[in-house]
Amino acid sequence: MVGAETNKTEGCCNSMIEQIRFLKTAKTVFQNEIEALQKLQCSLNDSFNQACELMLNCTGKVVVCGMGKSGHIGNKIASTLASTGTPAFFMHPGEANHGDLGMLAKGDVLIGISNSGETNELIGLLPVVKRLGVPVIGITNNPNSTLAKFSDVALDINVEKEACSLGLAPTTSTTATLVLGDALAVALLEAKGFTANDFALSHPGGSLGRKLLLTVDEIMAVELELPLVIESATVMQALLEMSDKGLGMTGVIDHDNNLLGIFTDGDLRRALDKRIDIHKSTVQQVMTPNGITMIHGKLAVDALNLMQKHKINAMFIVNDEHKPVGAIKMHTLLKAGVV
Repeated sequence: MVGAETNKTEGCCNSMIEQIRFLKTAKTVFQNEIEALQKLQCSLNDSFNQACELMLNCTGKVVVCGMGKSGHIGNKIASTLASTGTPAFFMHPGEANHGDLGMLAKGDVLIGISNSGETNELIGLLPVVKRLGVPVIGITNNPNSTLAKFSDVALDINVEKEACSLGLAPTTSTTATLVLGDALAVALLEAKGFTANDFALSHPGGSLGRKLLLTVDEIMAVELELPLVIESATVMQALLEMSDKGLGMTGVIDHDNNLLGIFTDGDLRRALDKRIDIHKSTVQQVMTPNGITMIHGKLAVDALNLMQKHKINAMFIVNDEHKPVGAIKMHTLLKAGVV
């Protein structure tokens, strides 16, 4: 029994030691990559400006090309560029050597990525790229490499060592390349005056796109779906209209269709507390005058914010003359993906 307890204690100690080692390694990796990024930040020079100018003046597309881990990073850079206003796509250098180079055309700009600057599949493309008259931006860790020499603009990531303890696995170099790509994309975004609405247009299927593009007019209840009663209607008639339309409220209008107020579940409870005869009393006596409304054409996310601010679950949408043209409830916003 004593031996078993001893083994258990030793096992726990070994586990704790391993966990300490894991954390120590993780912190070392973080420190290595942070220092590399700081060094890269300080080493940025006019080459970065030249690369941005080439891409900004590009009349075609920015084509990003890289092999292996550089390719994975290149794919992400192309995606970031495309979603921030710079038309771009990724071209695999291996496939490009067997036909996909036809993706490249005069007016494009090529970003070639290679840590060594000597990746065969990429270097093999460069003479043809030059014959096409396509300018090359090279991203490499070797400013004296073939890629750097072939490039119209060479960007040096300036990484001394990888975070990998063996110094072999692309770690720090890929991080530096990715951040450099982000810097290029954001610099171009700002130079083009790219806005949040522009971003939403390239992300129509995402929640951001829905929040920035969807208007209340597109999802509100309209016409026969609208719960409305005339001001002389009884509370009972208003209750039936509210139940029939299922919005938890009904609008109270005059004979010119002006919205005078809103009758809700809360108004009904207060009326019942006062022992009002719902068959004889008019809805105008118990409604909430005016109520919270929104002008048509506004963003759905603005409707959400207004409803949350006033802690209401439904709201009328009115035109410029304050006549009701629609109604929206929180559940509708939820289904539309705005919430």
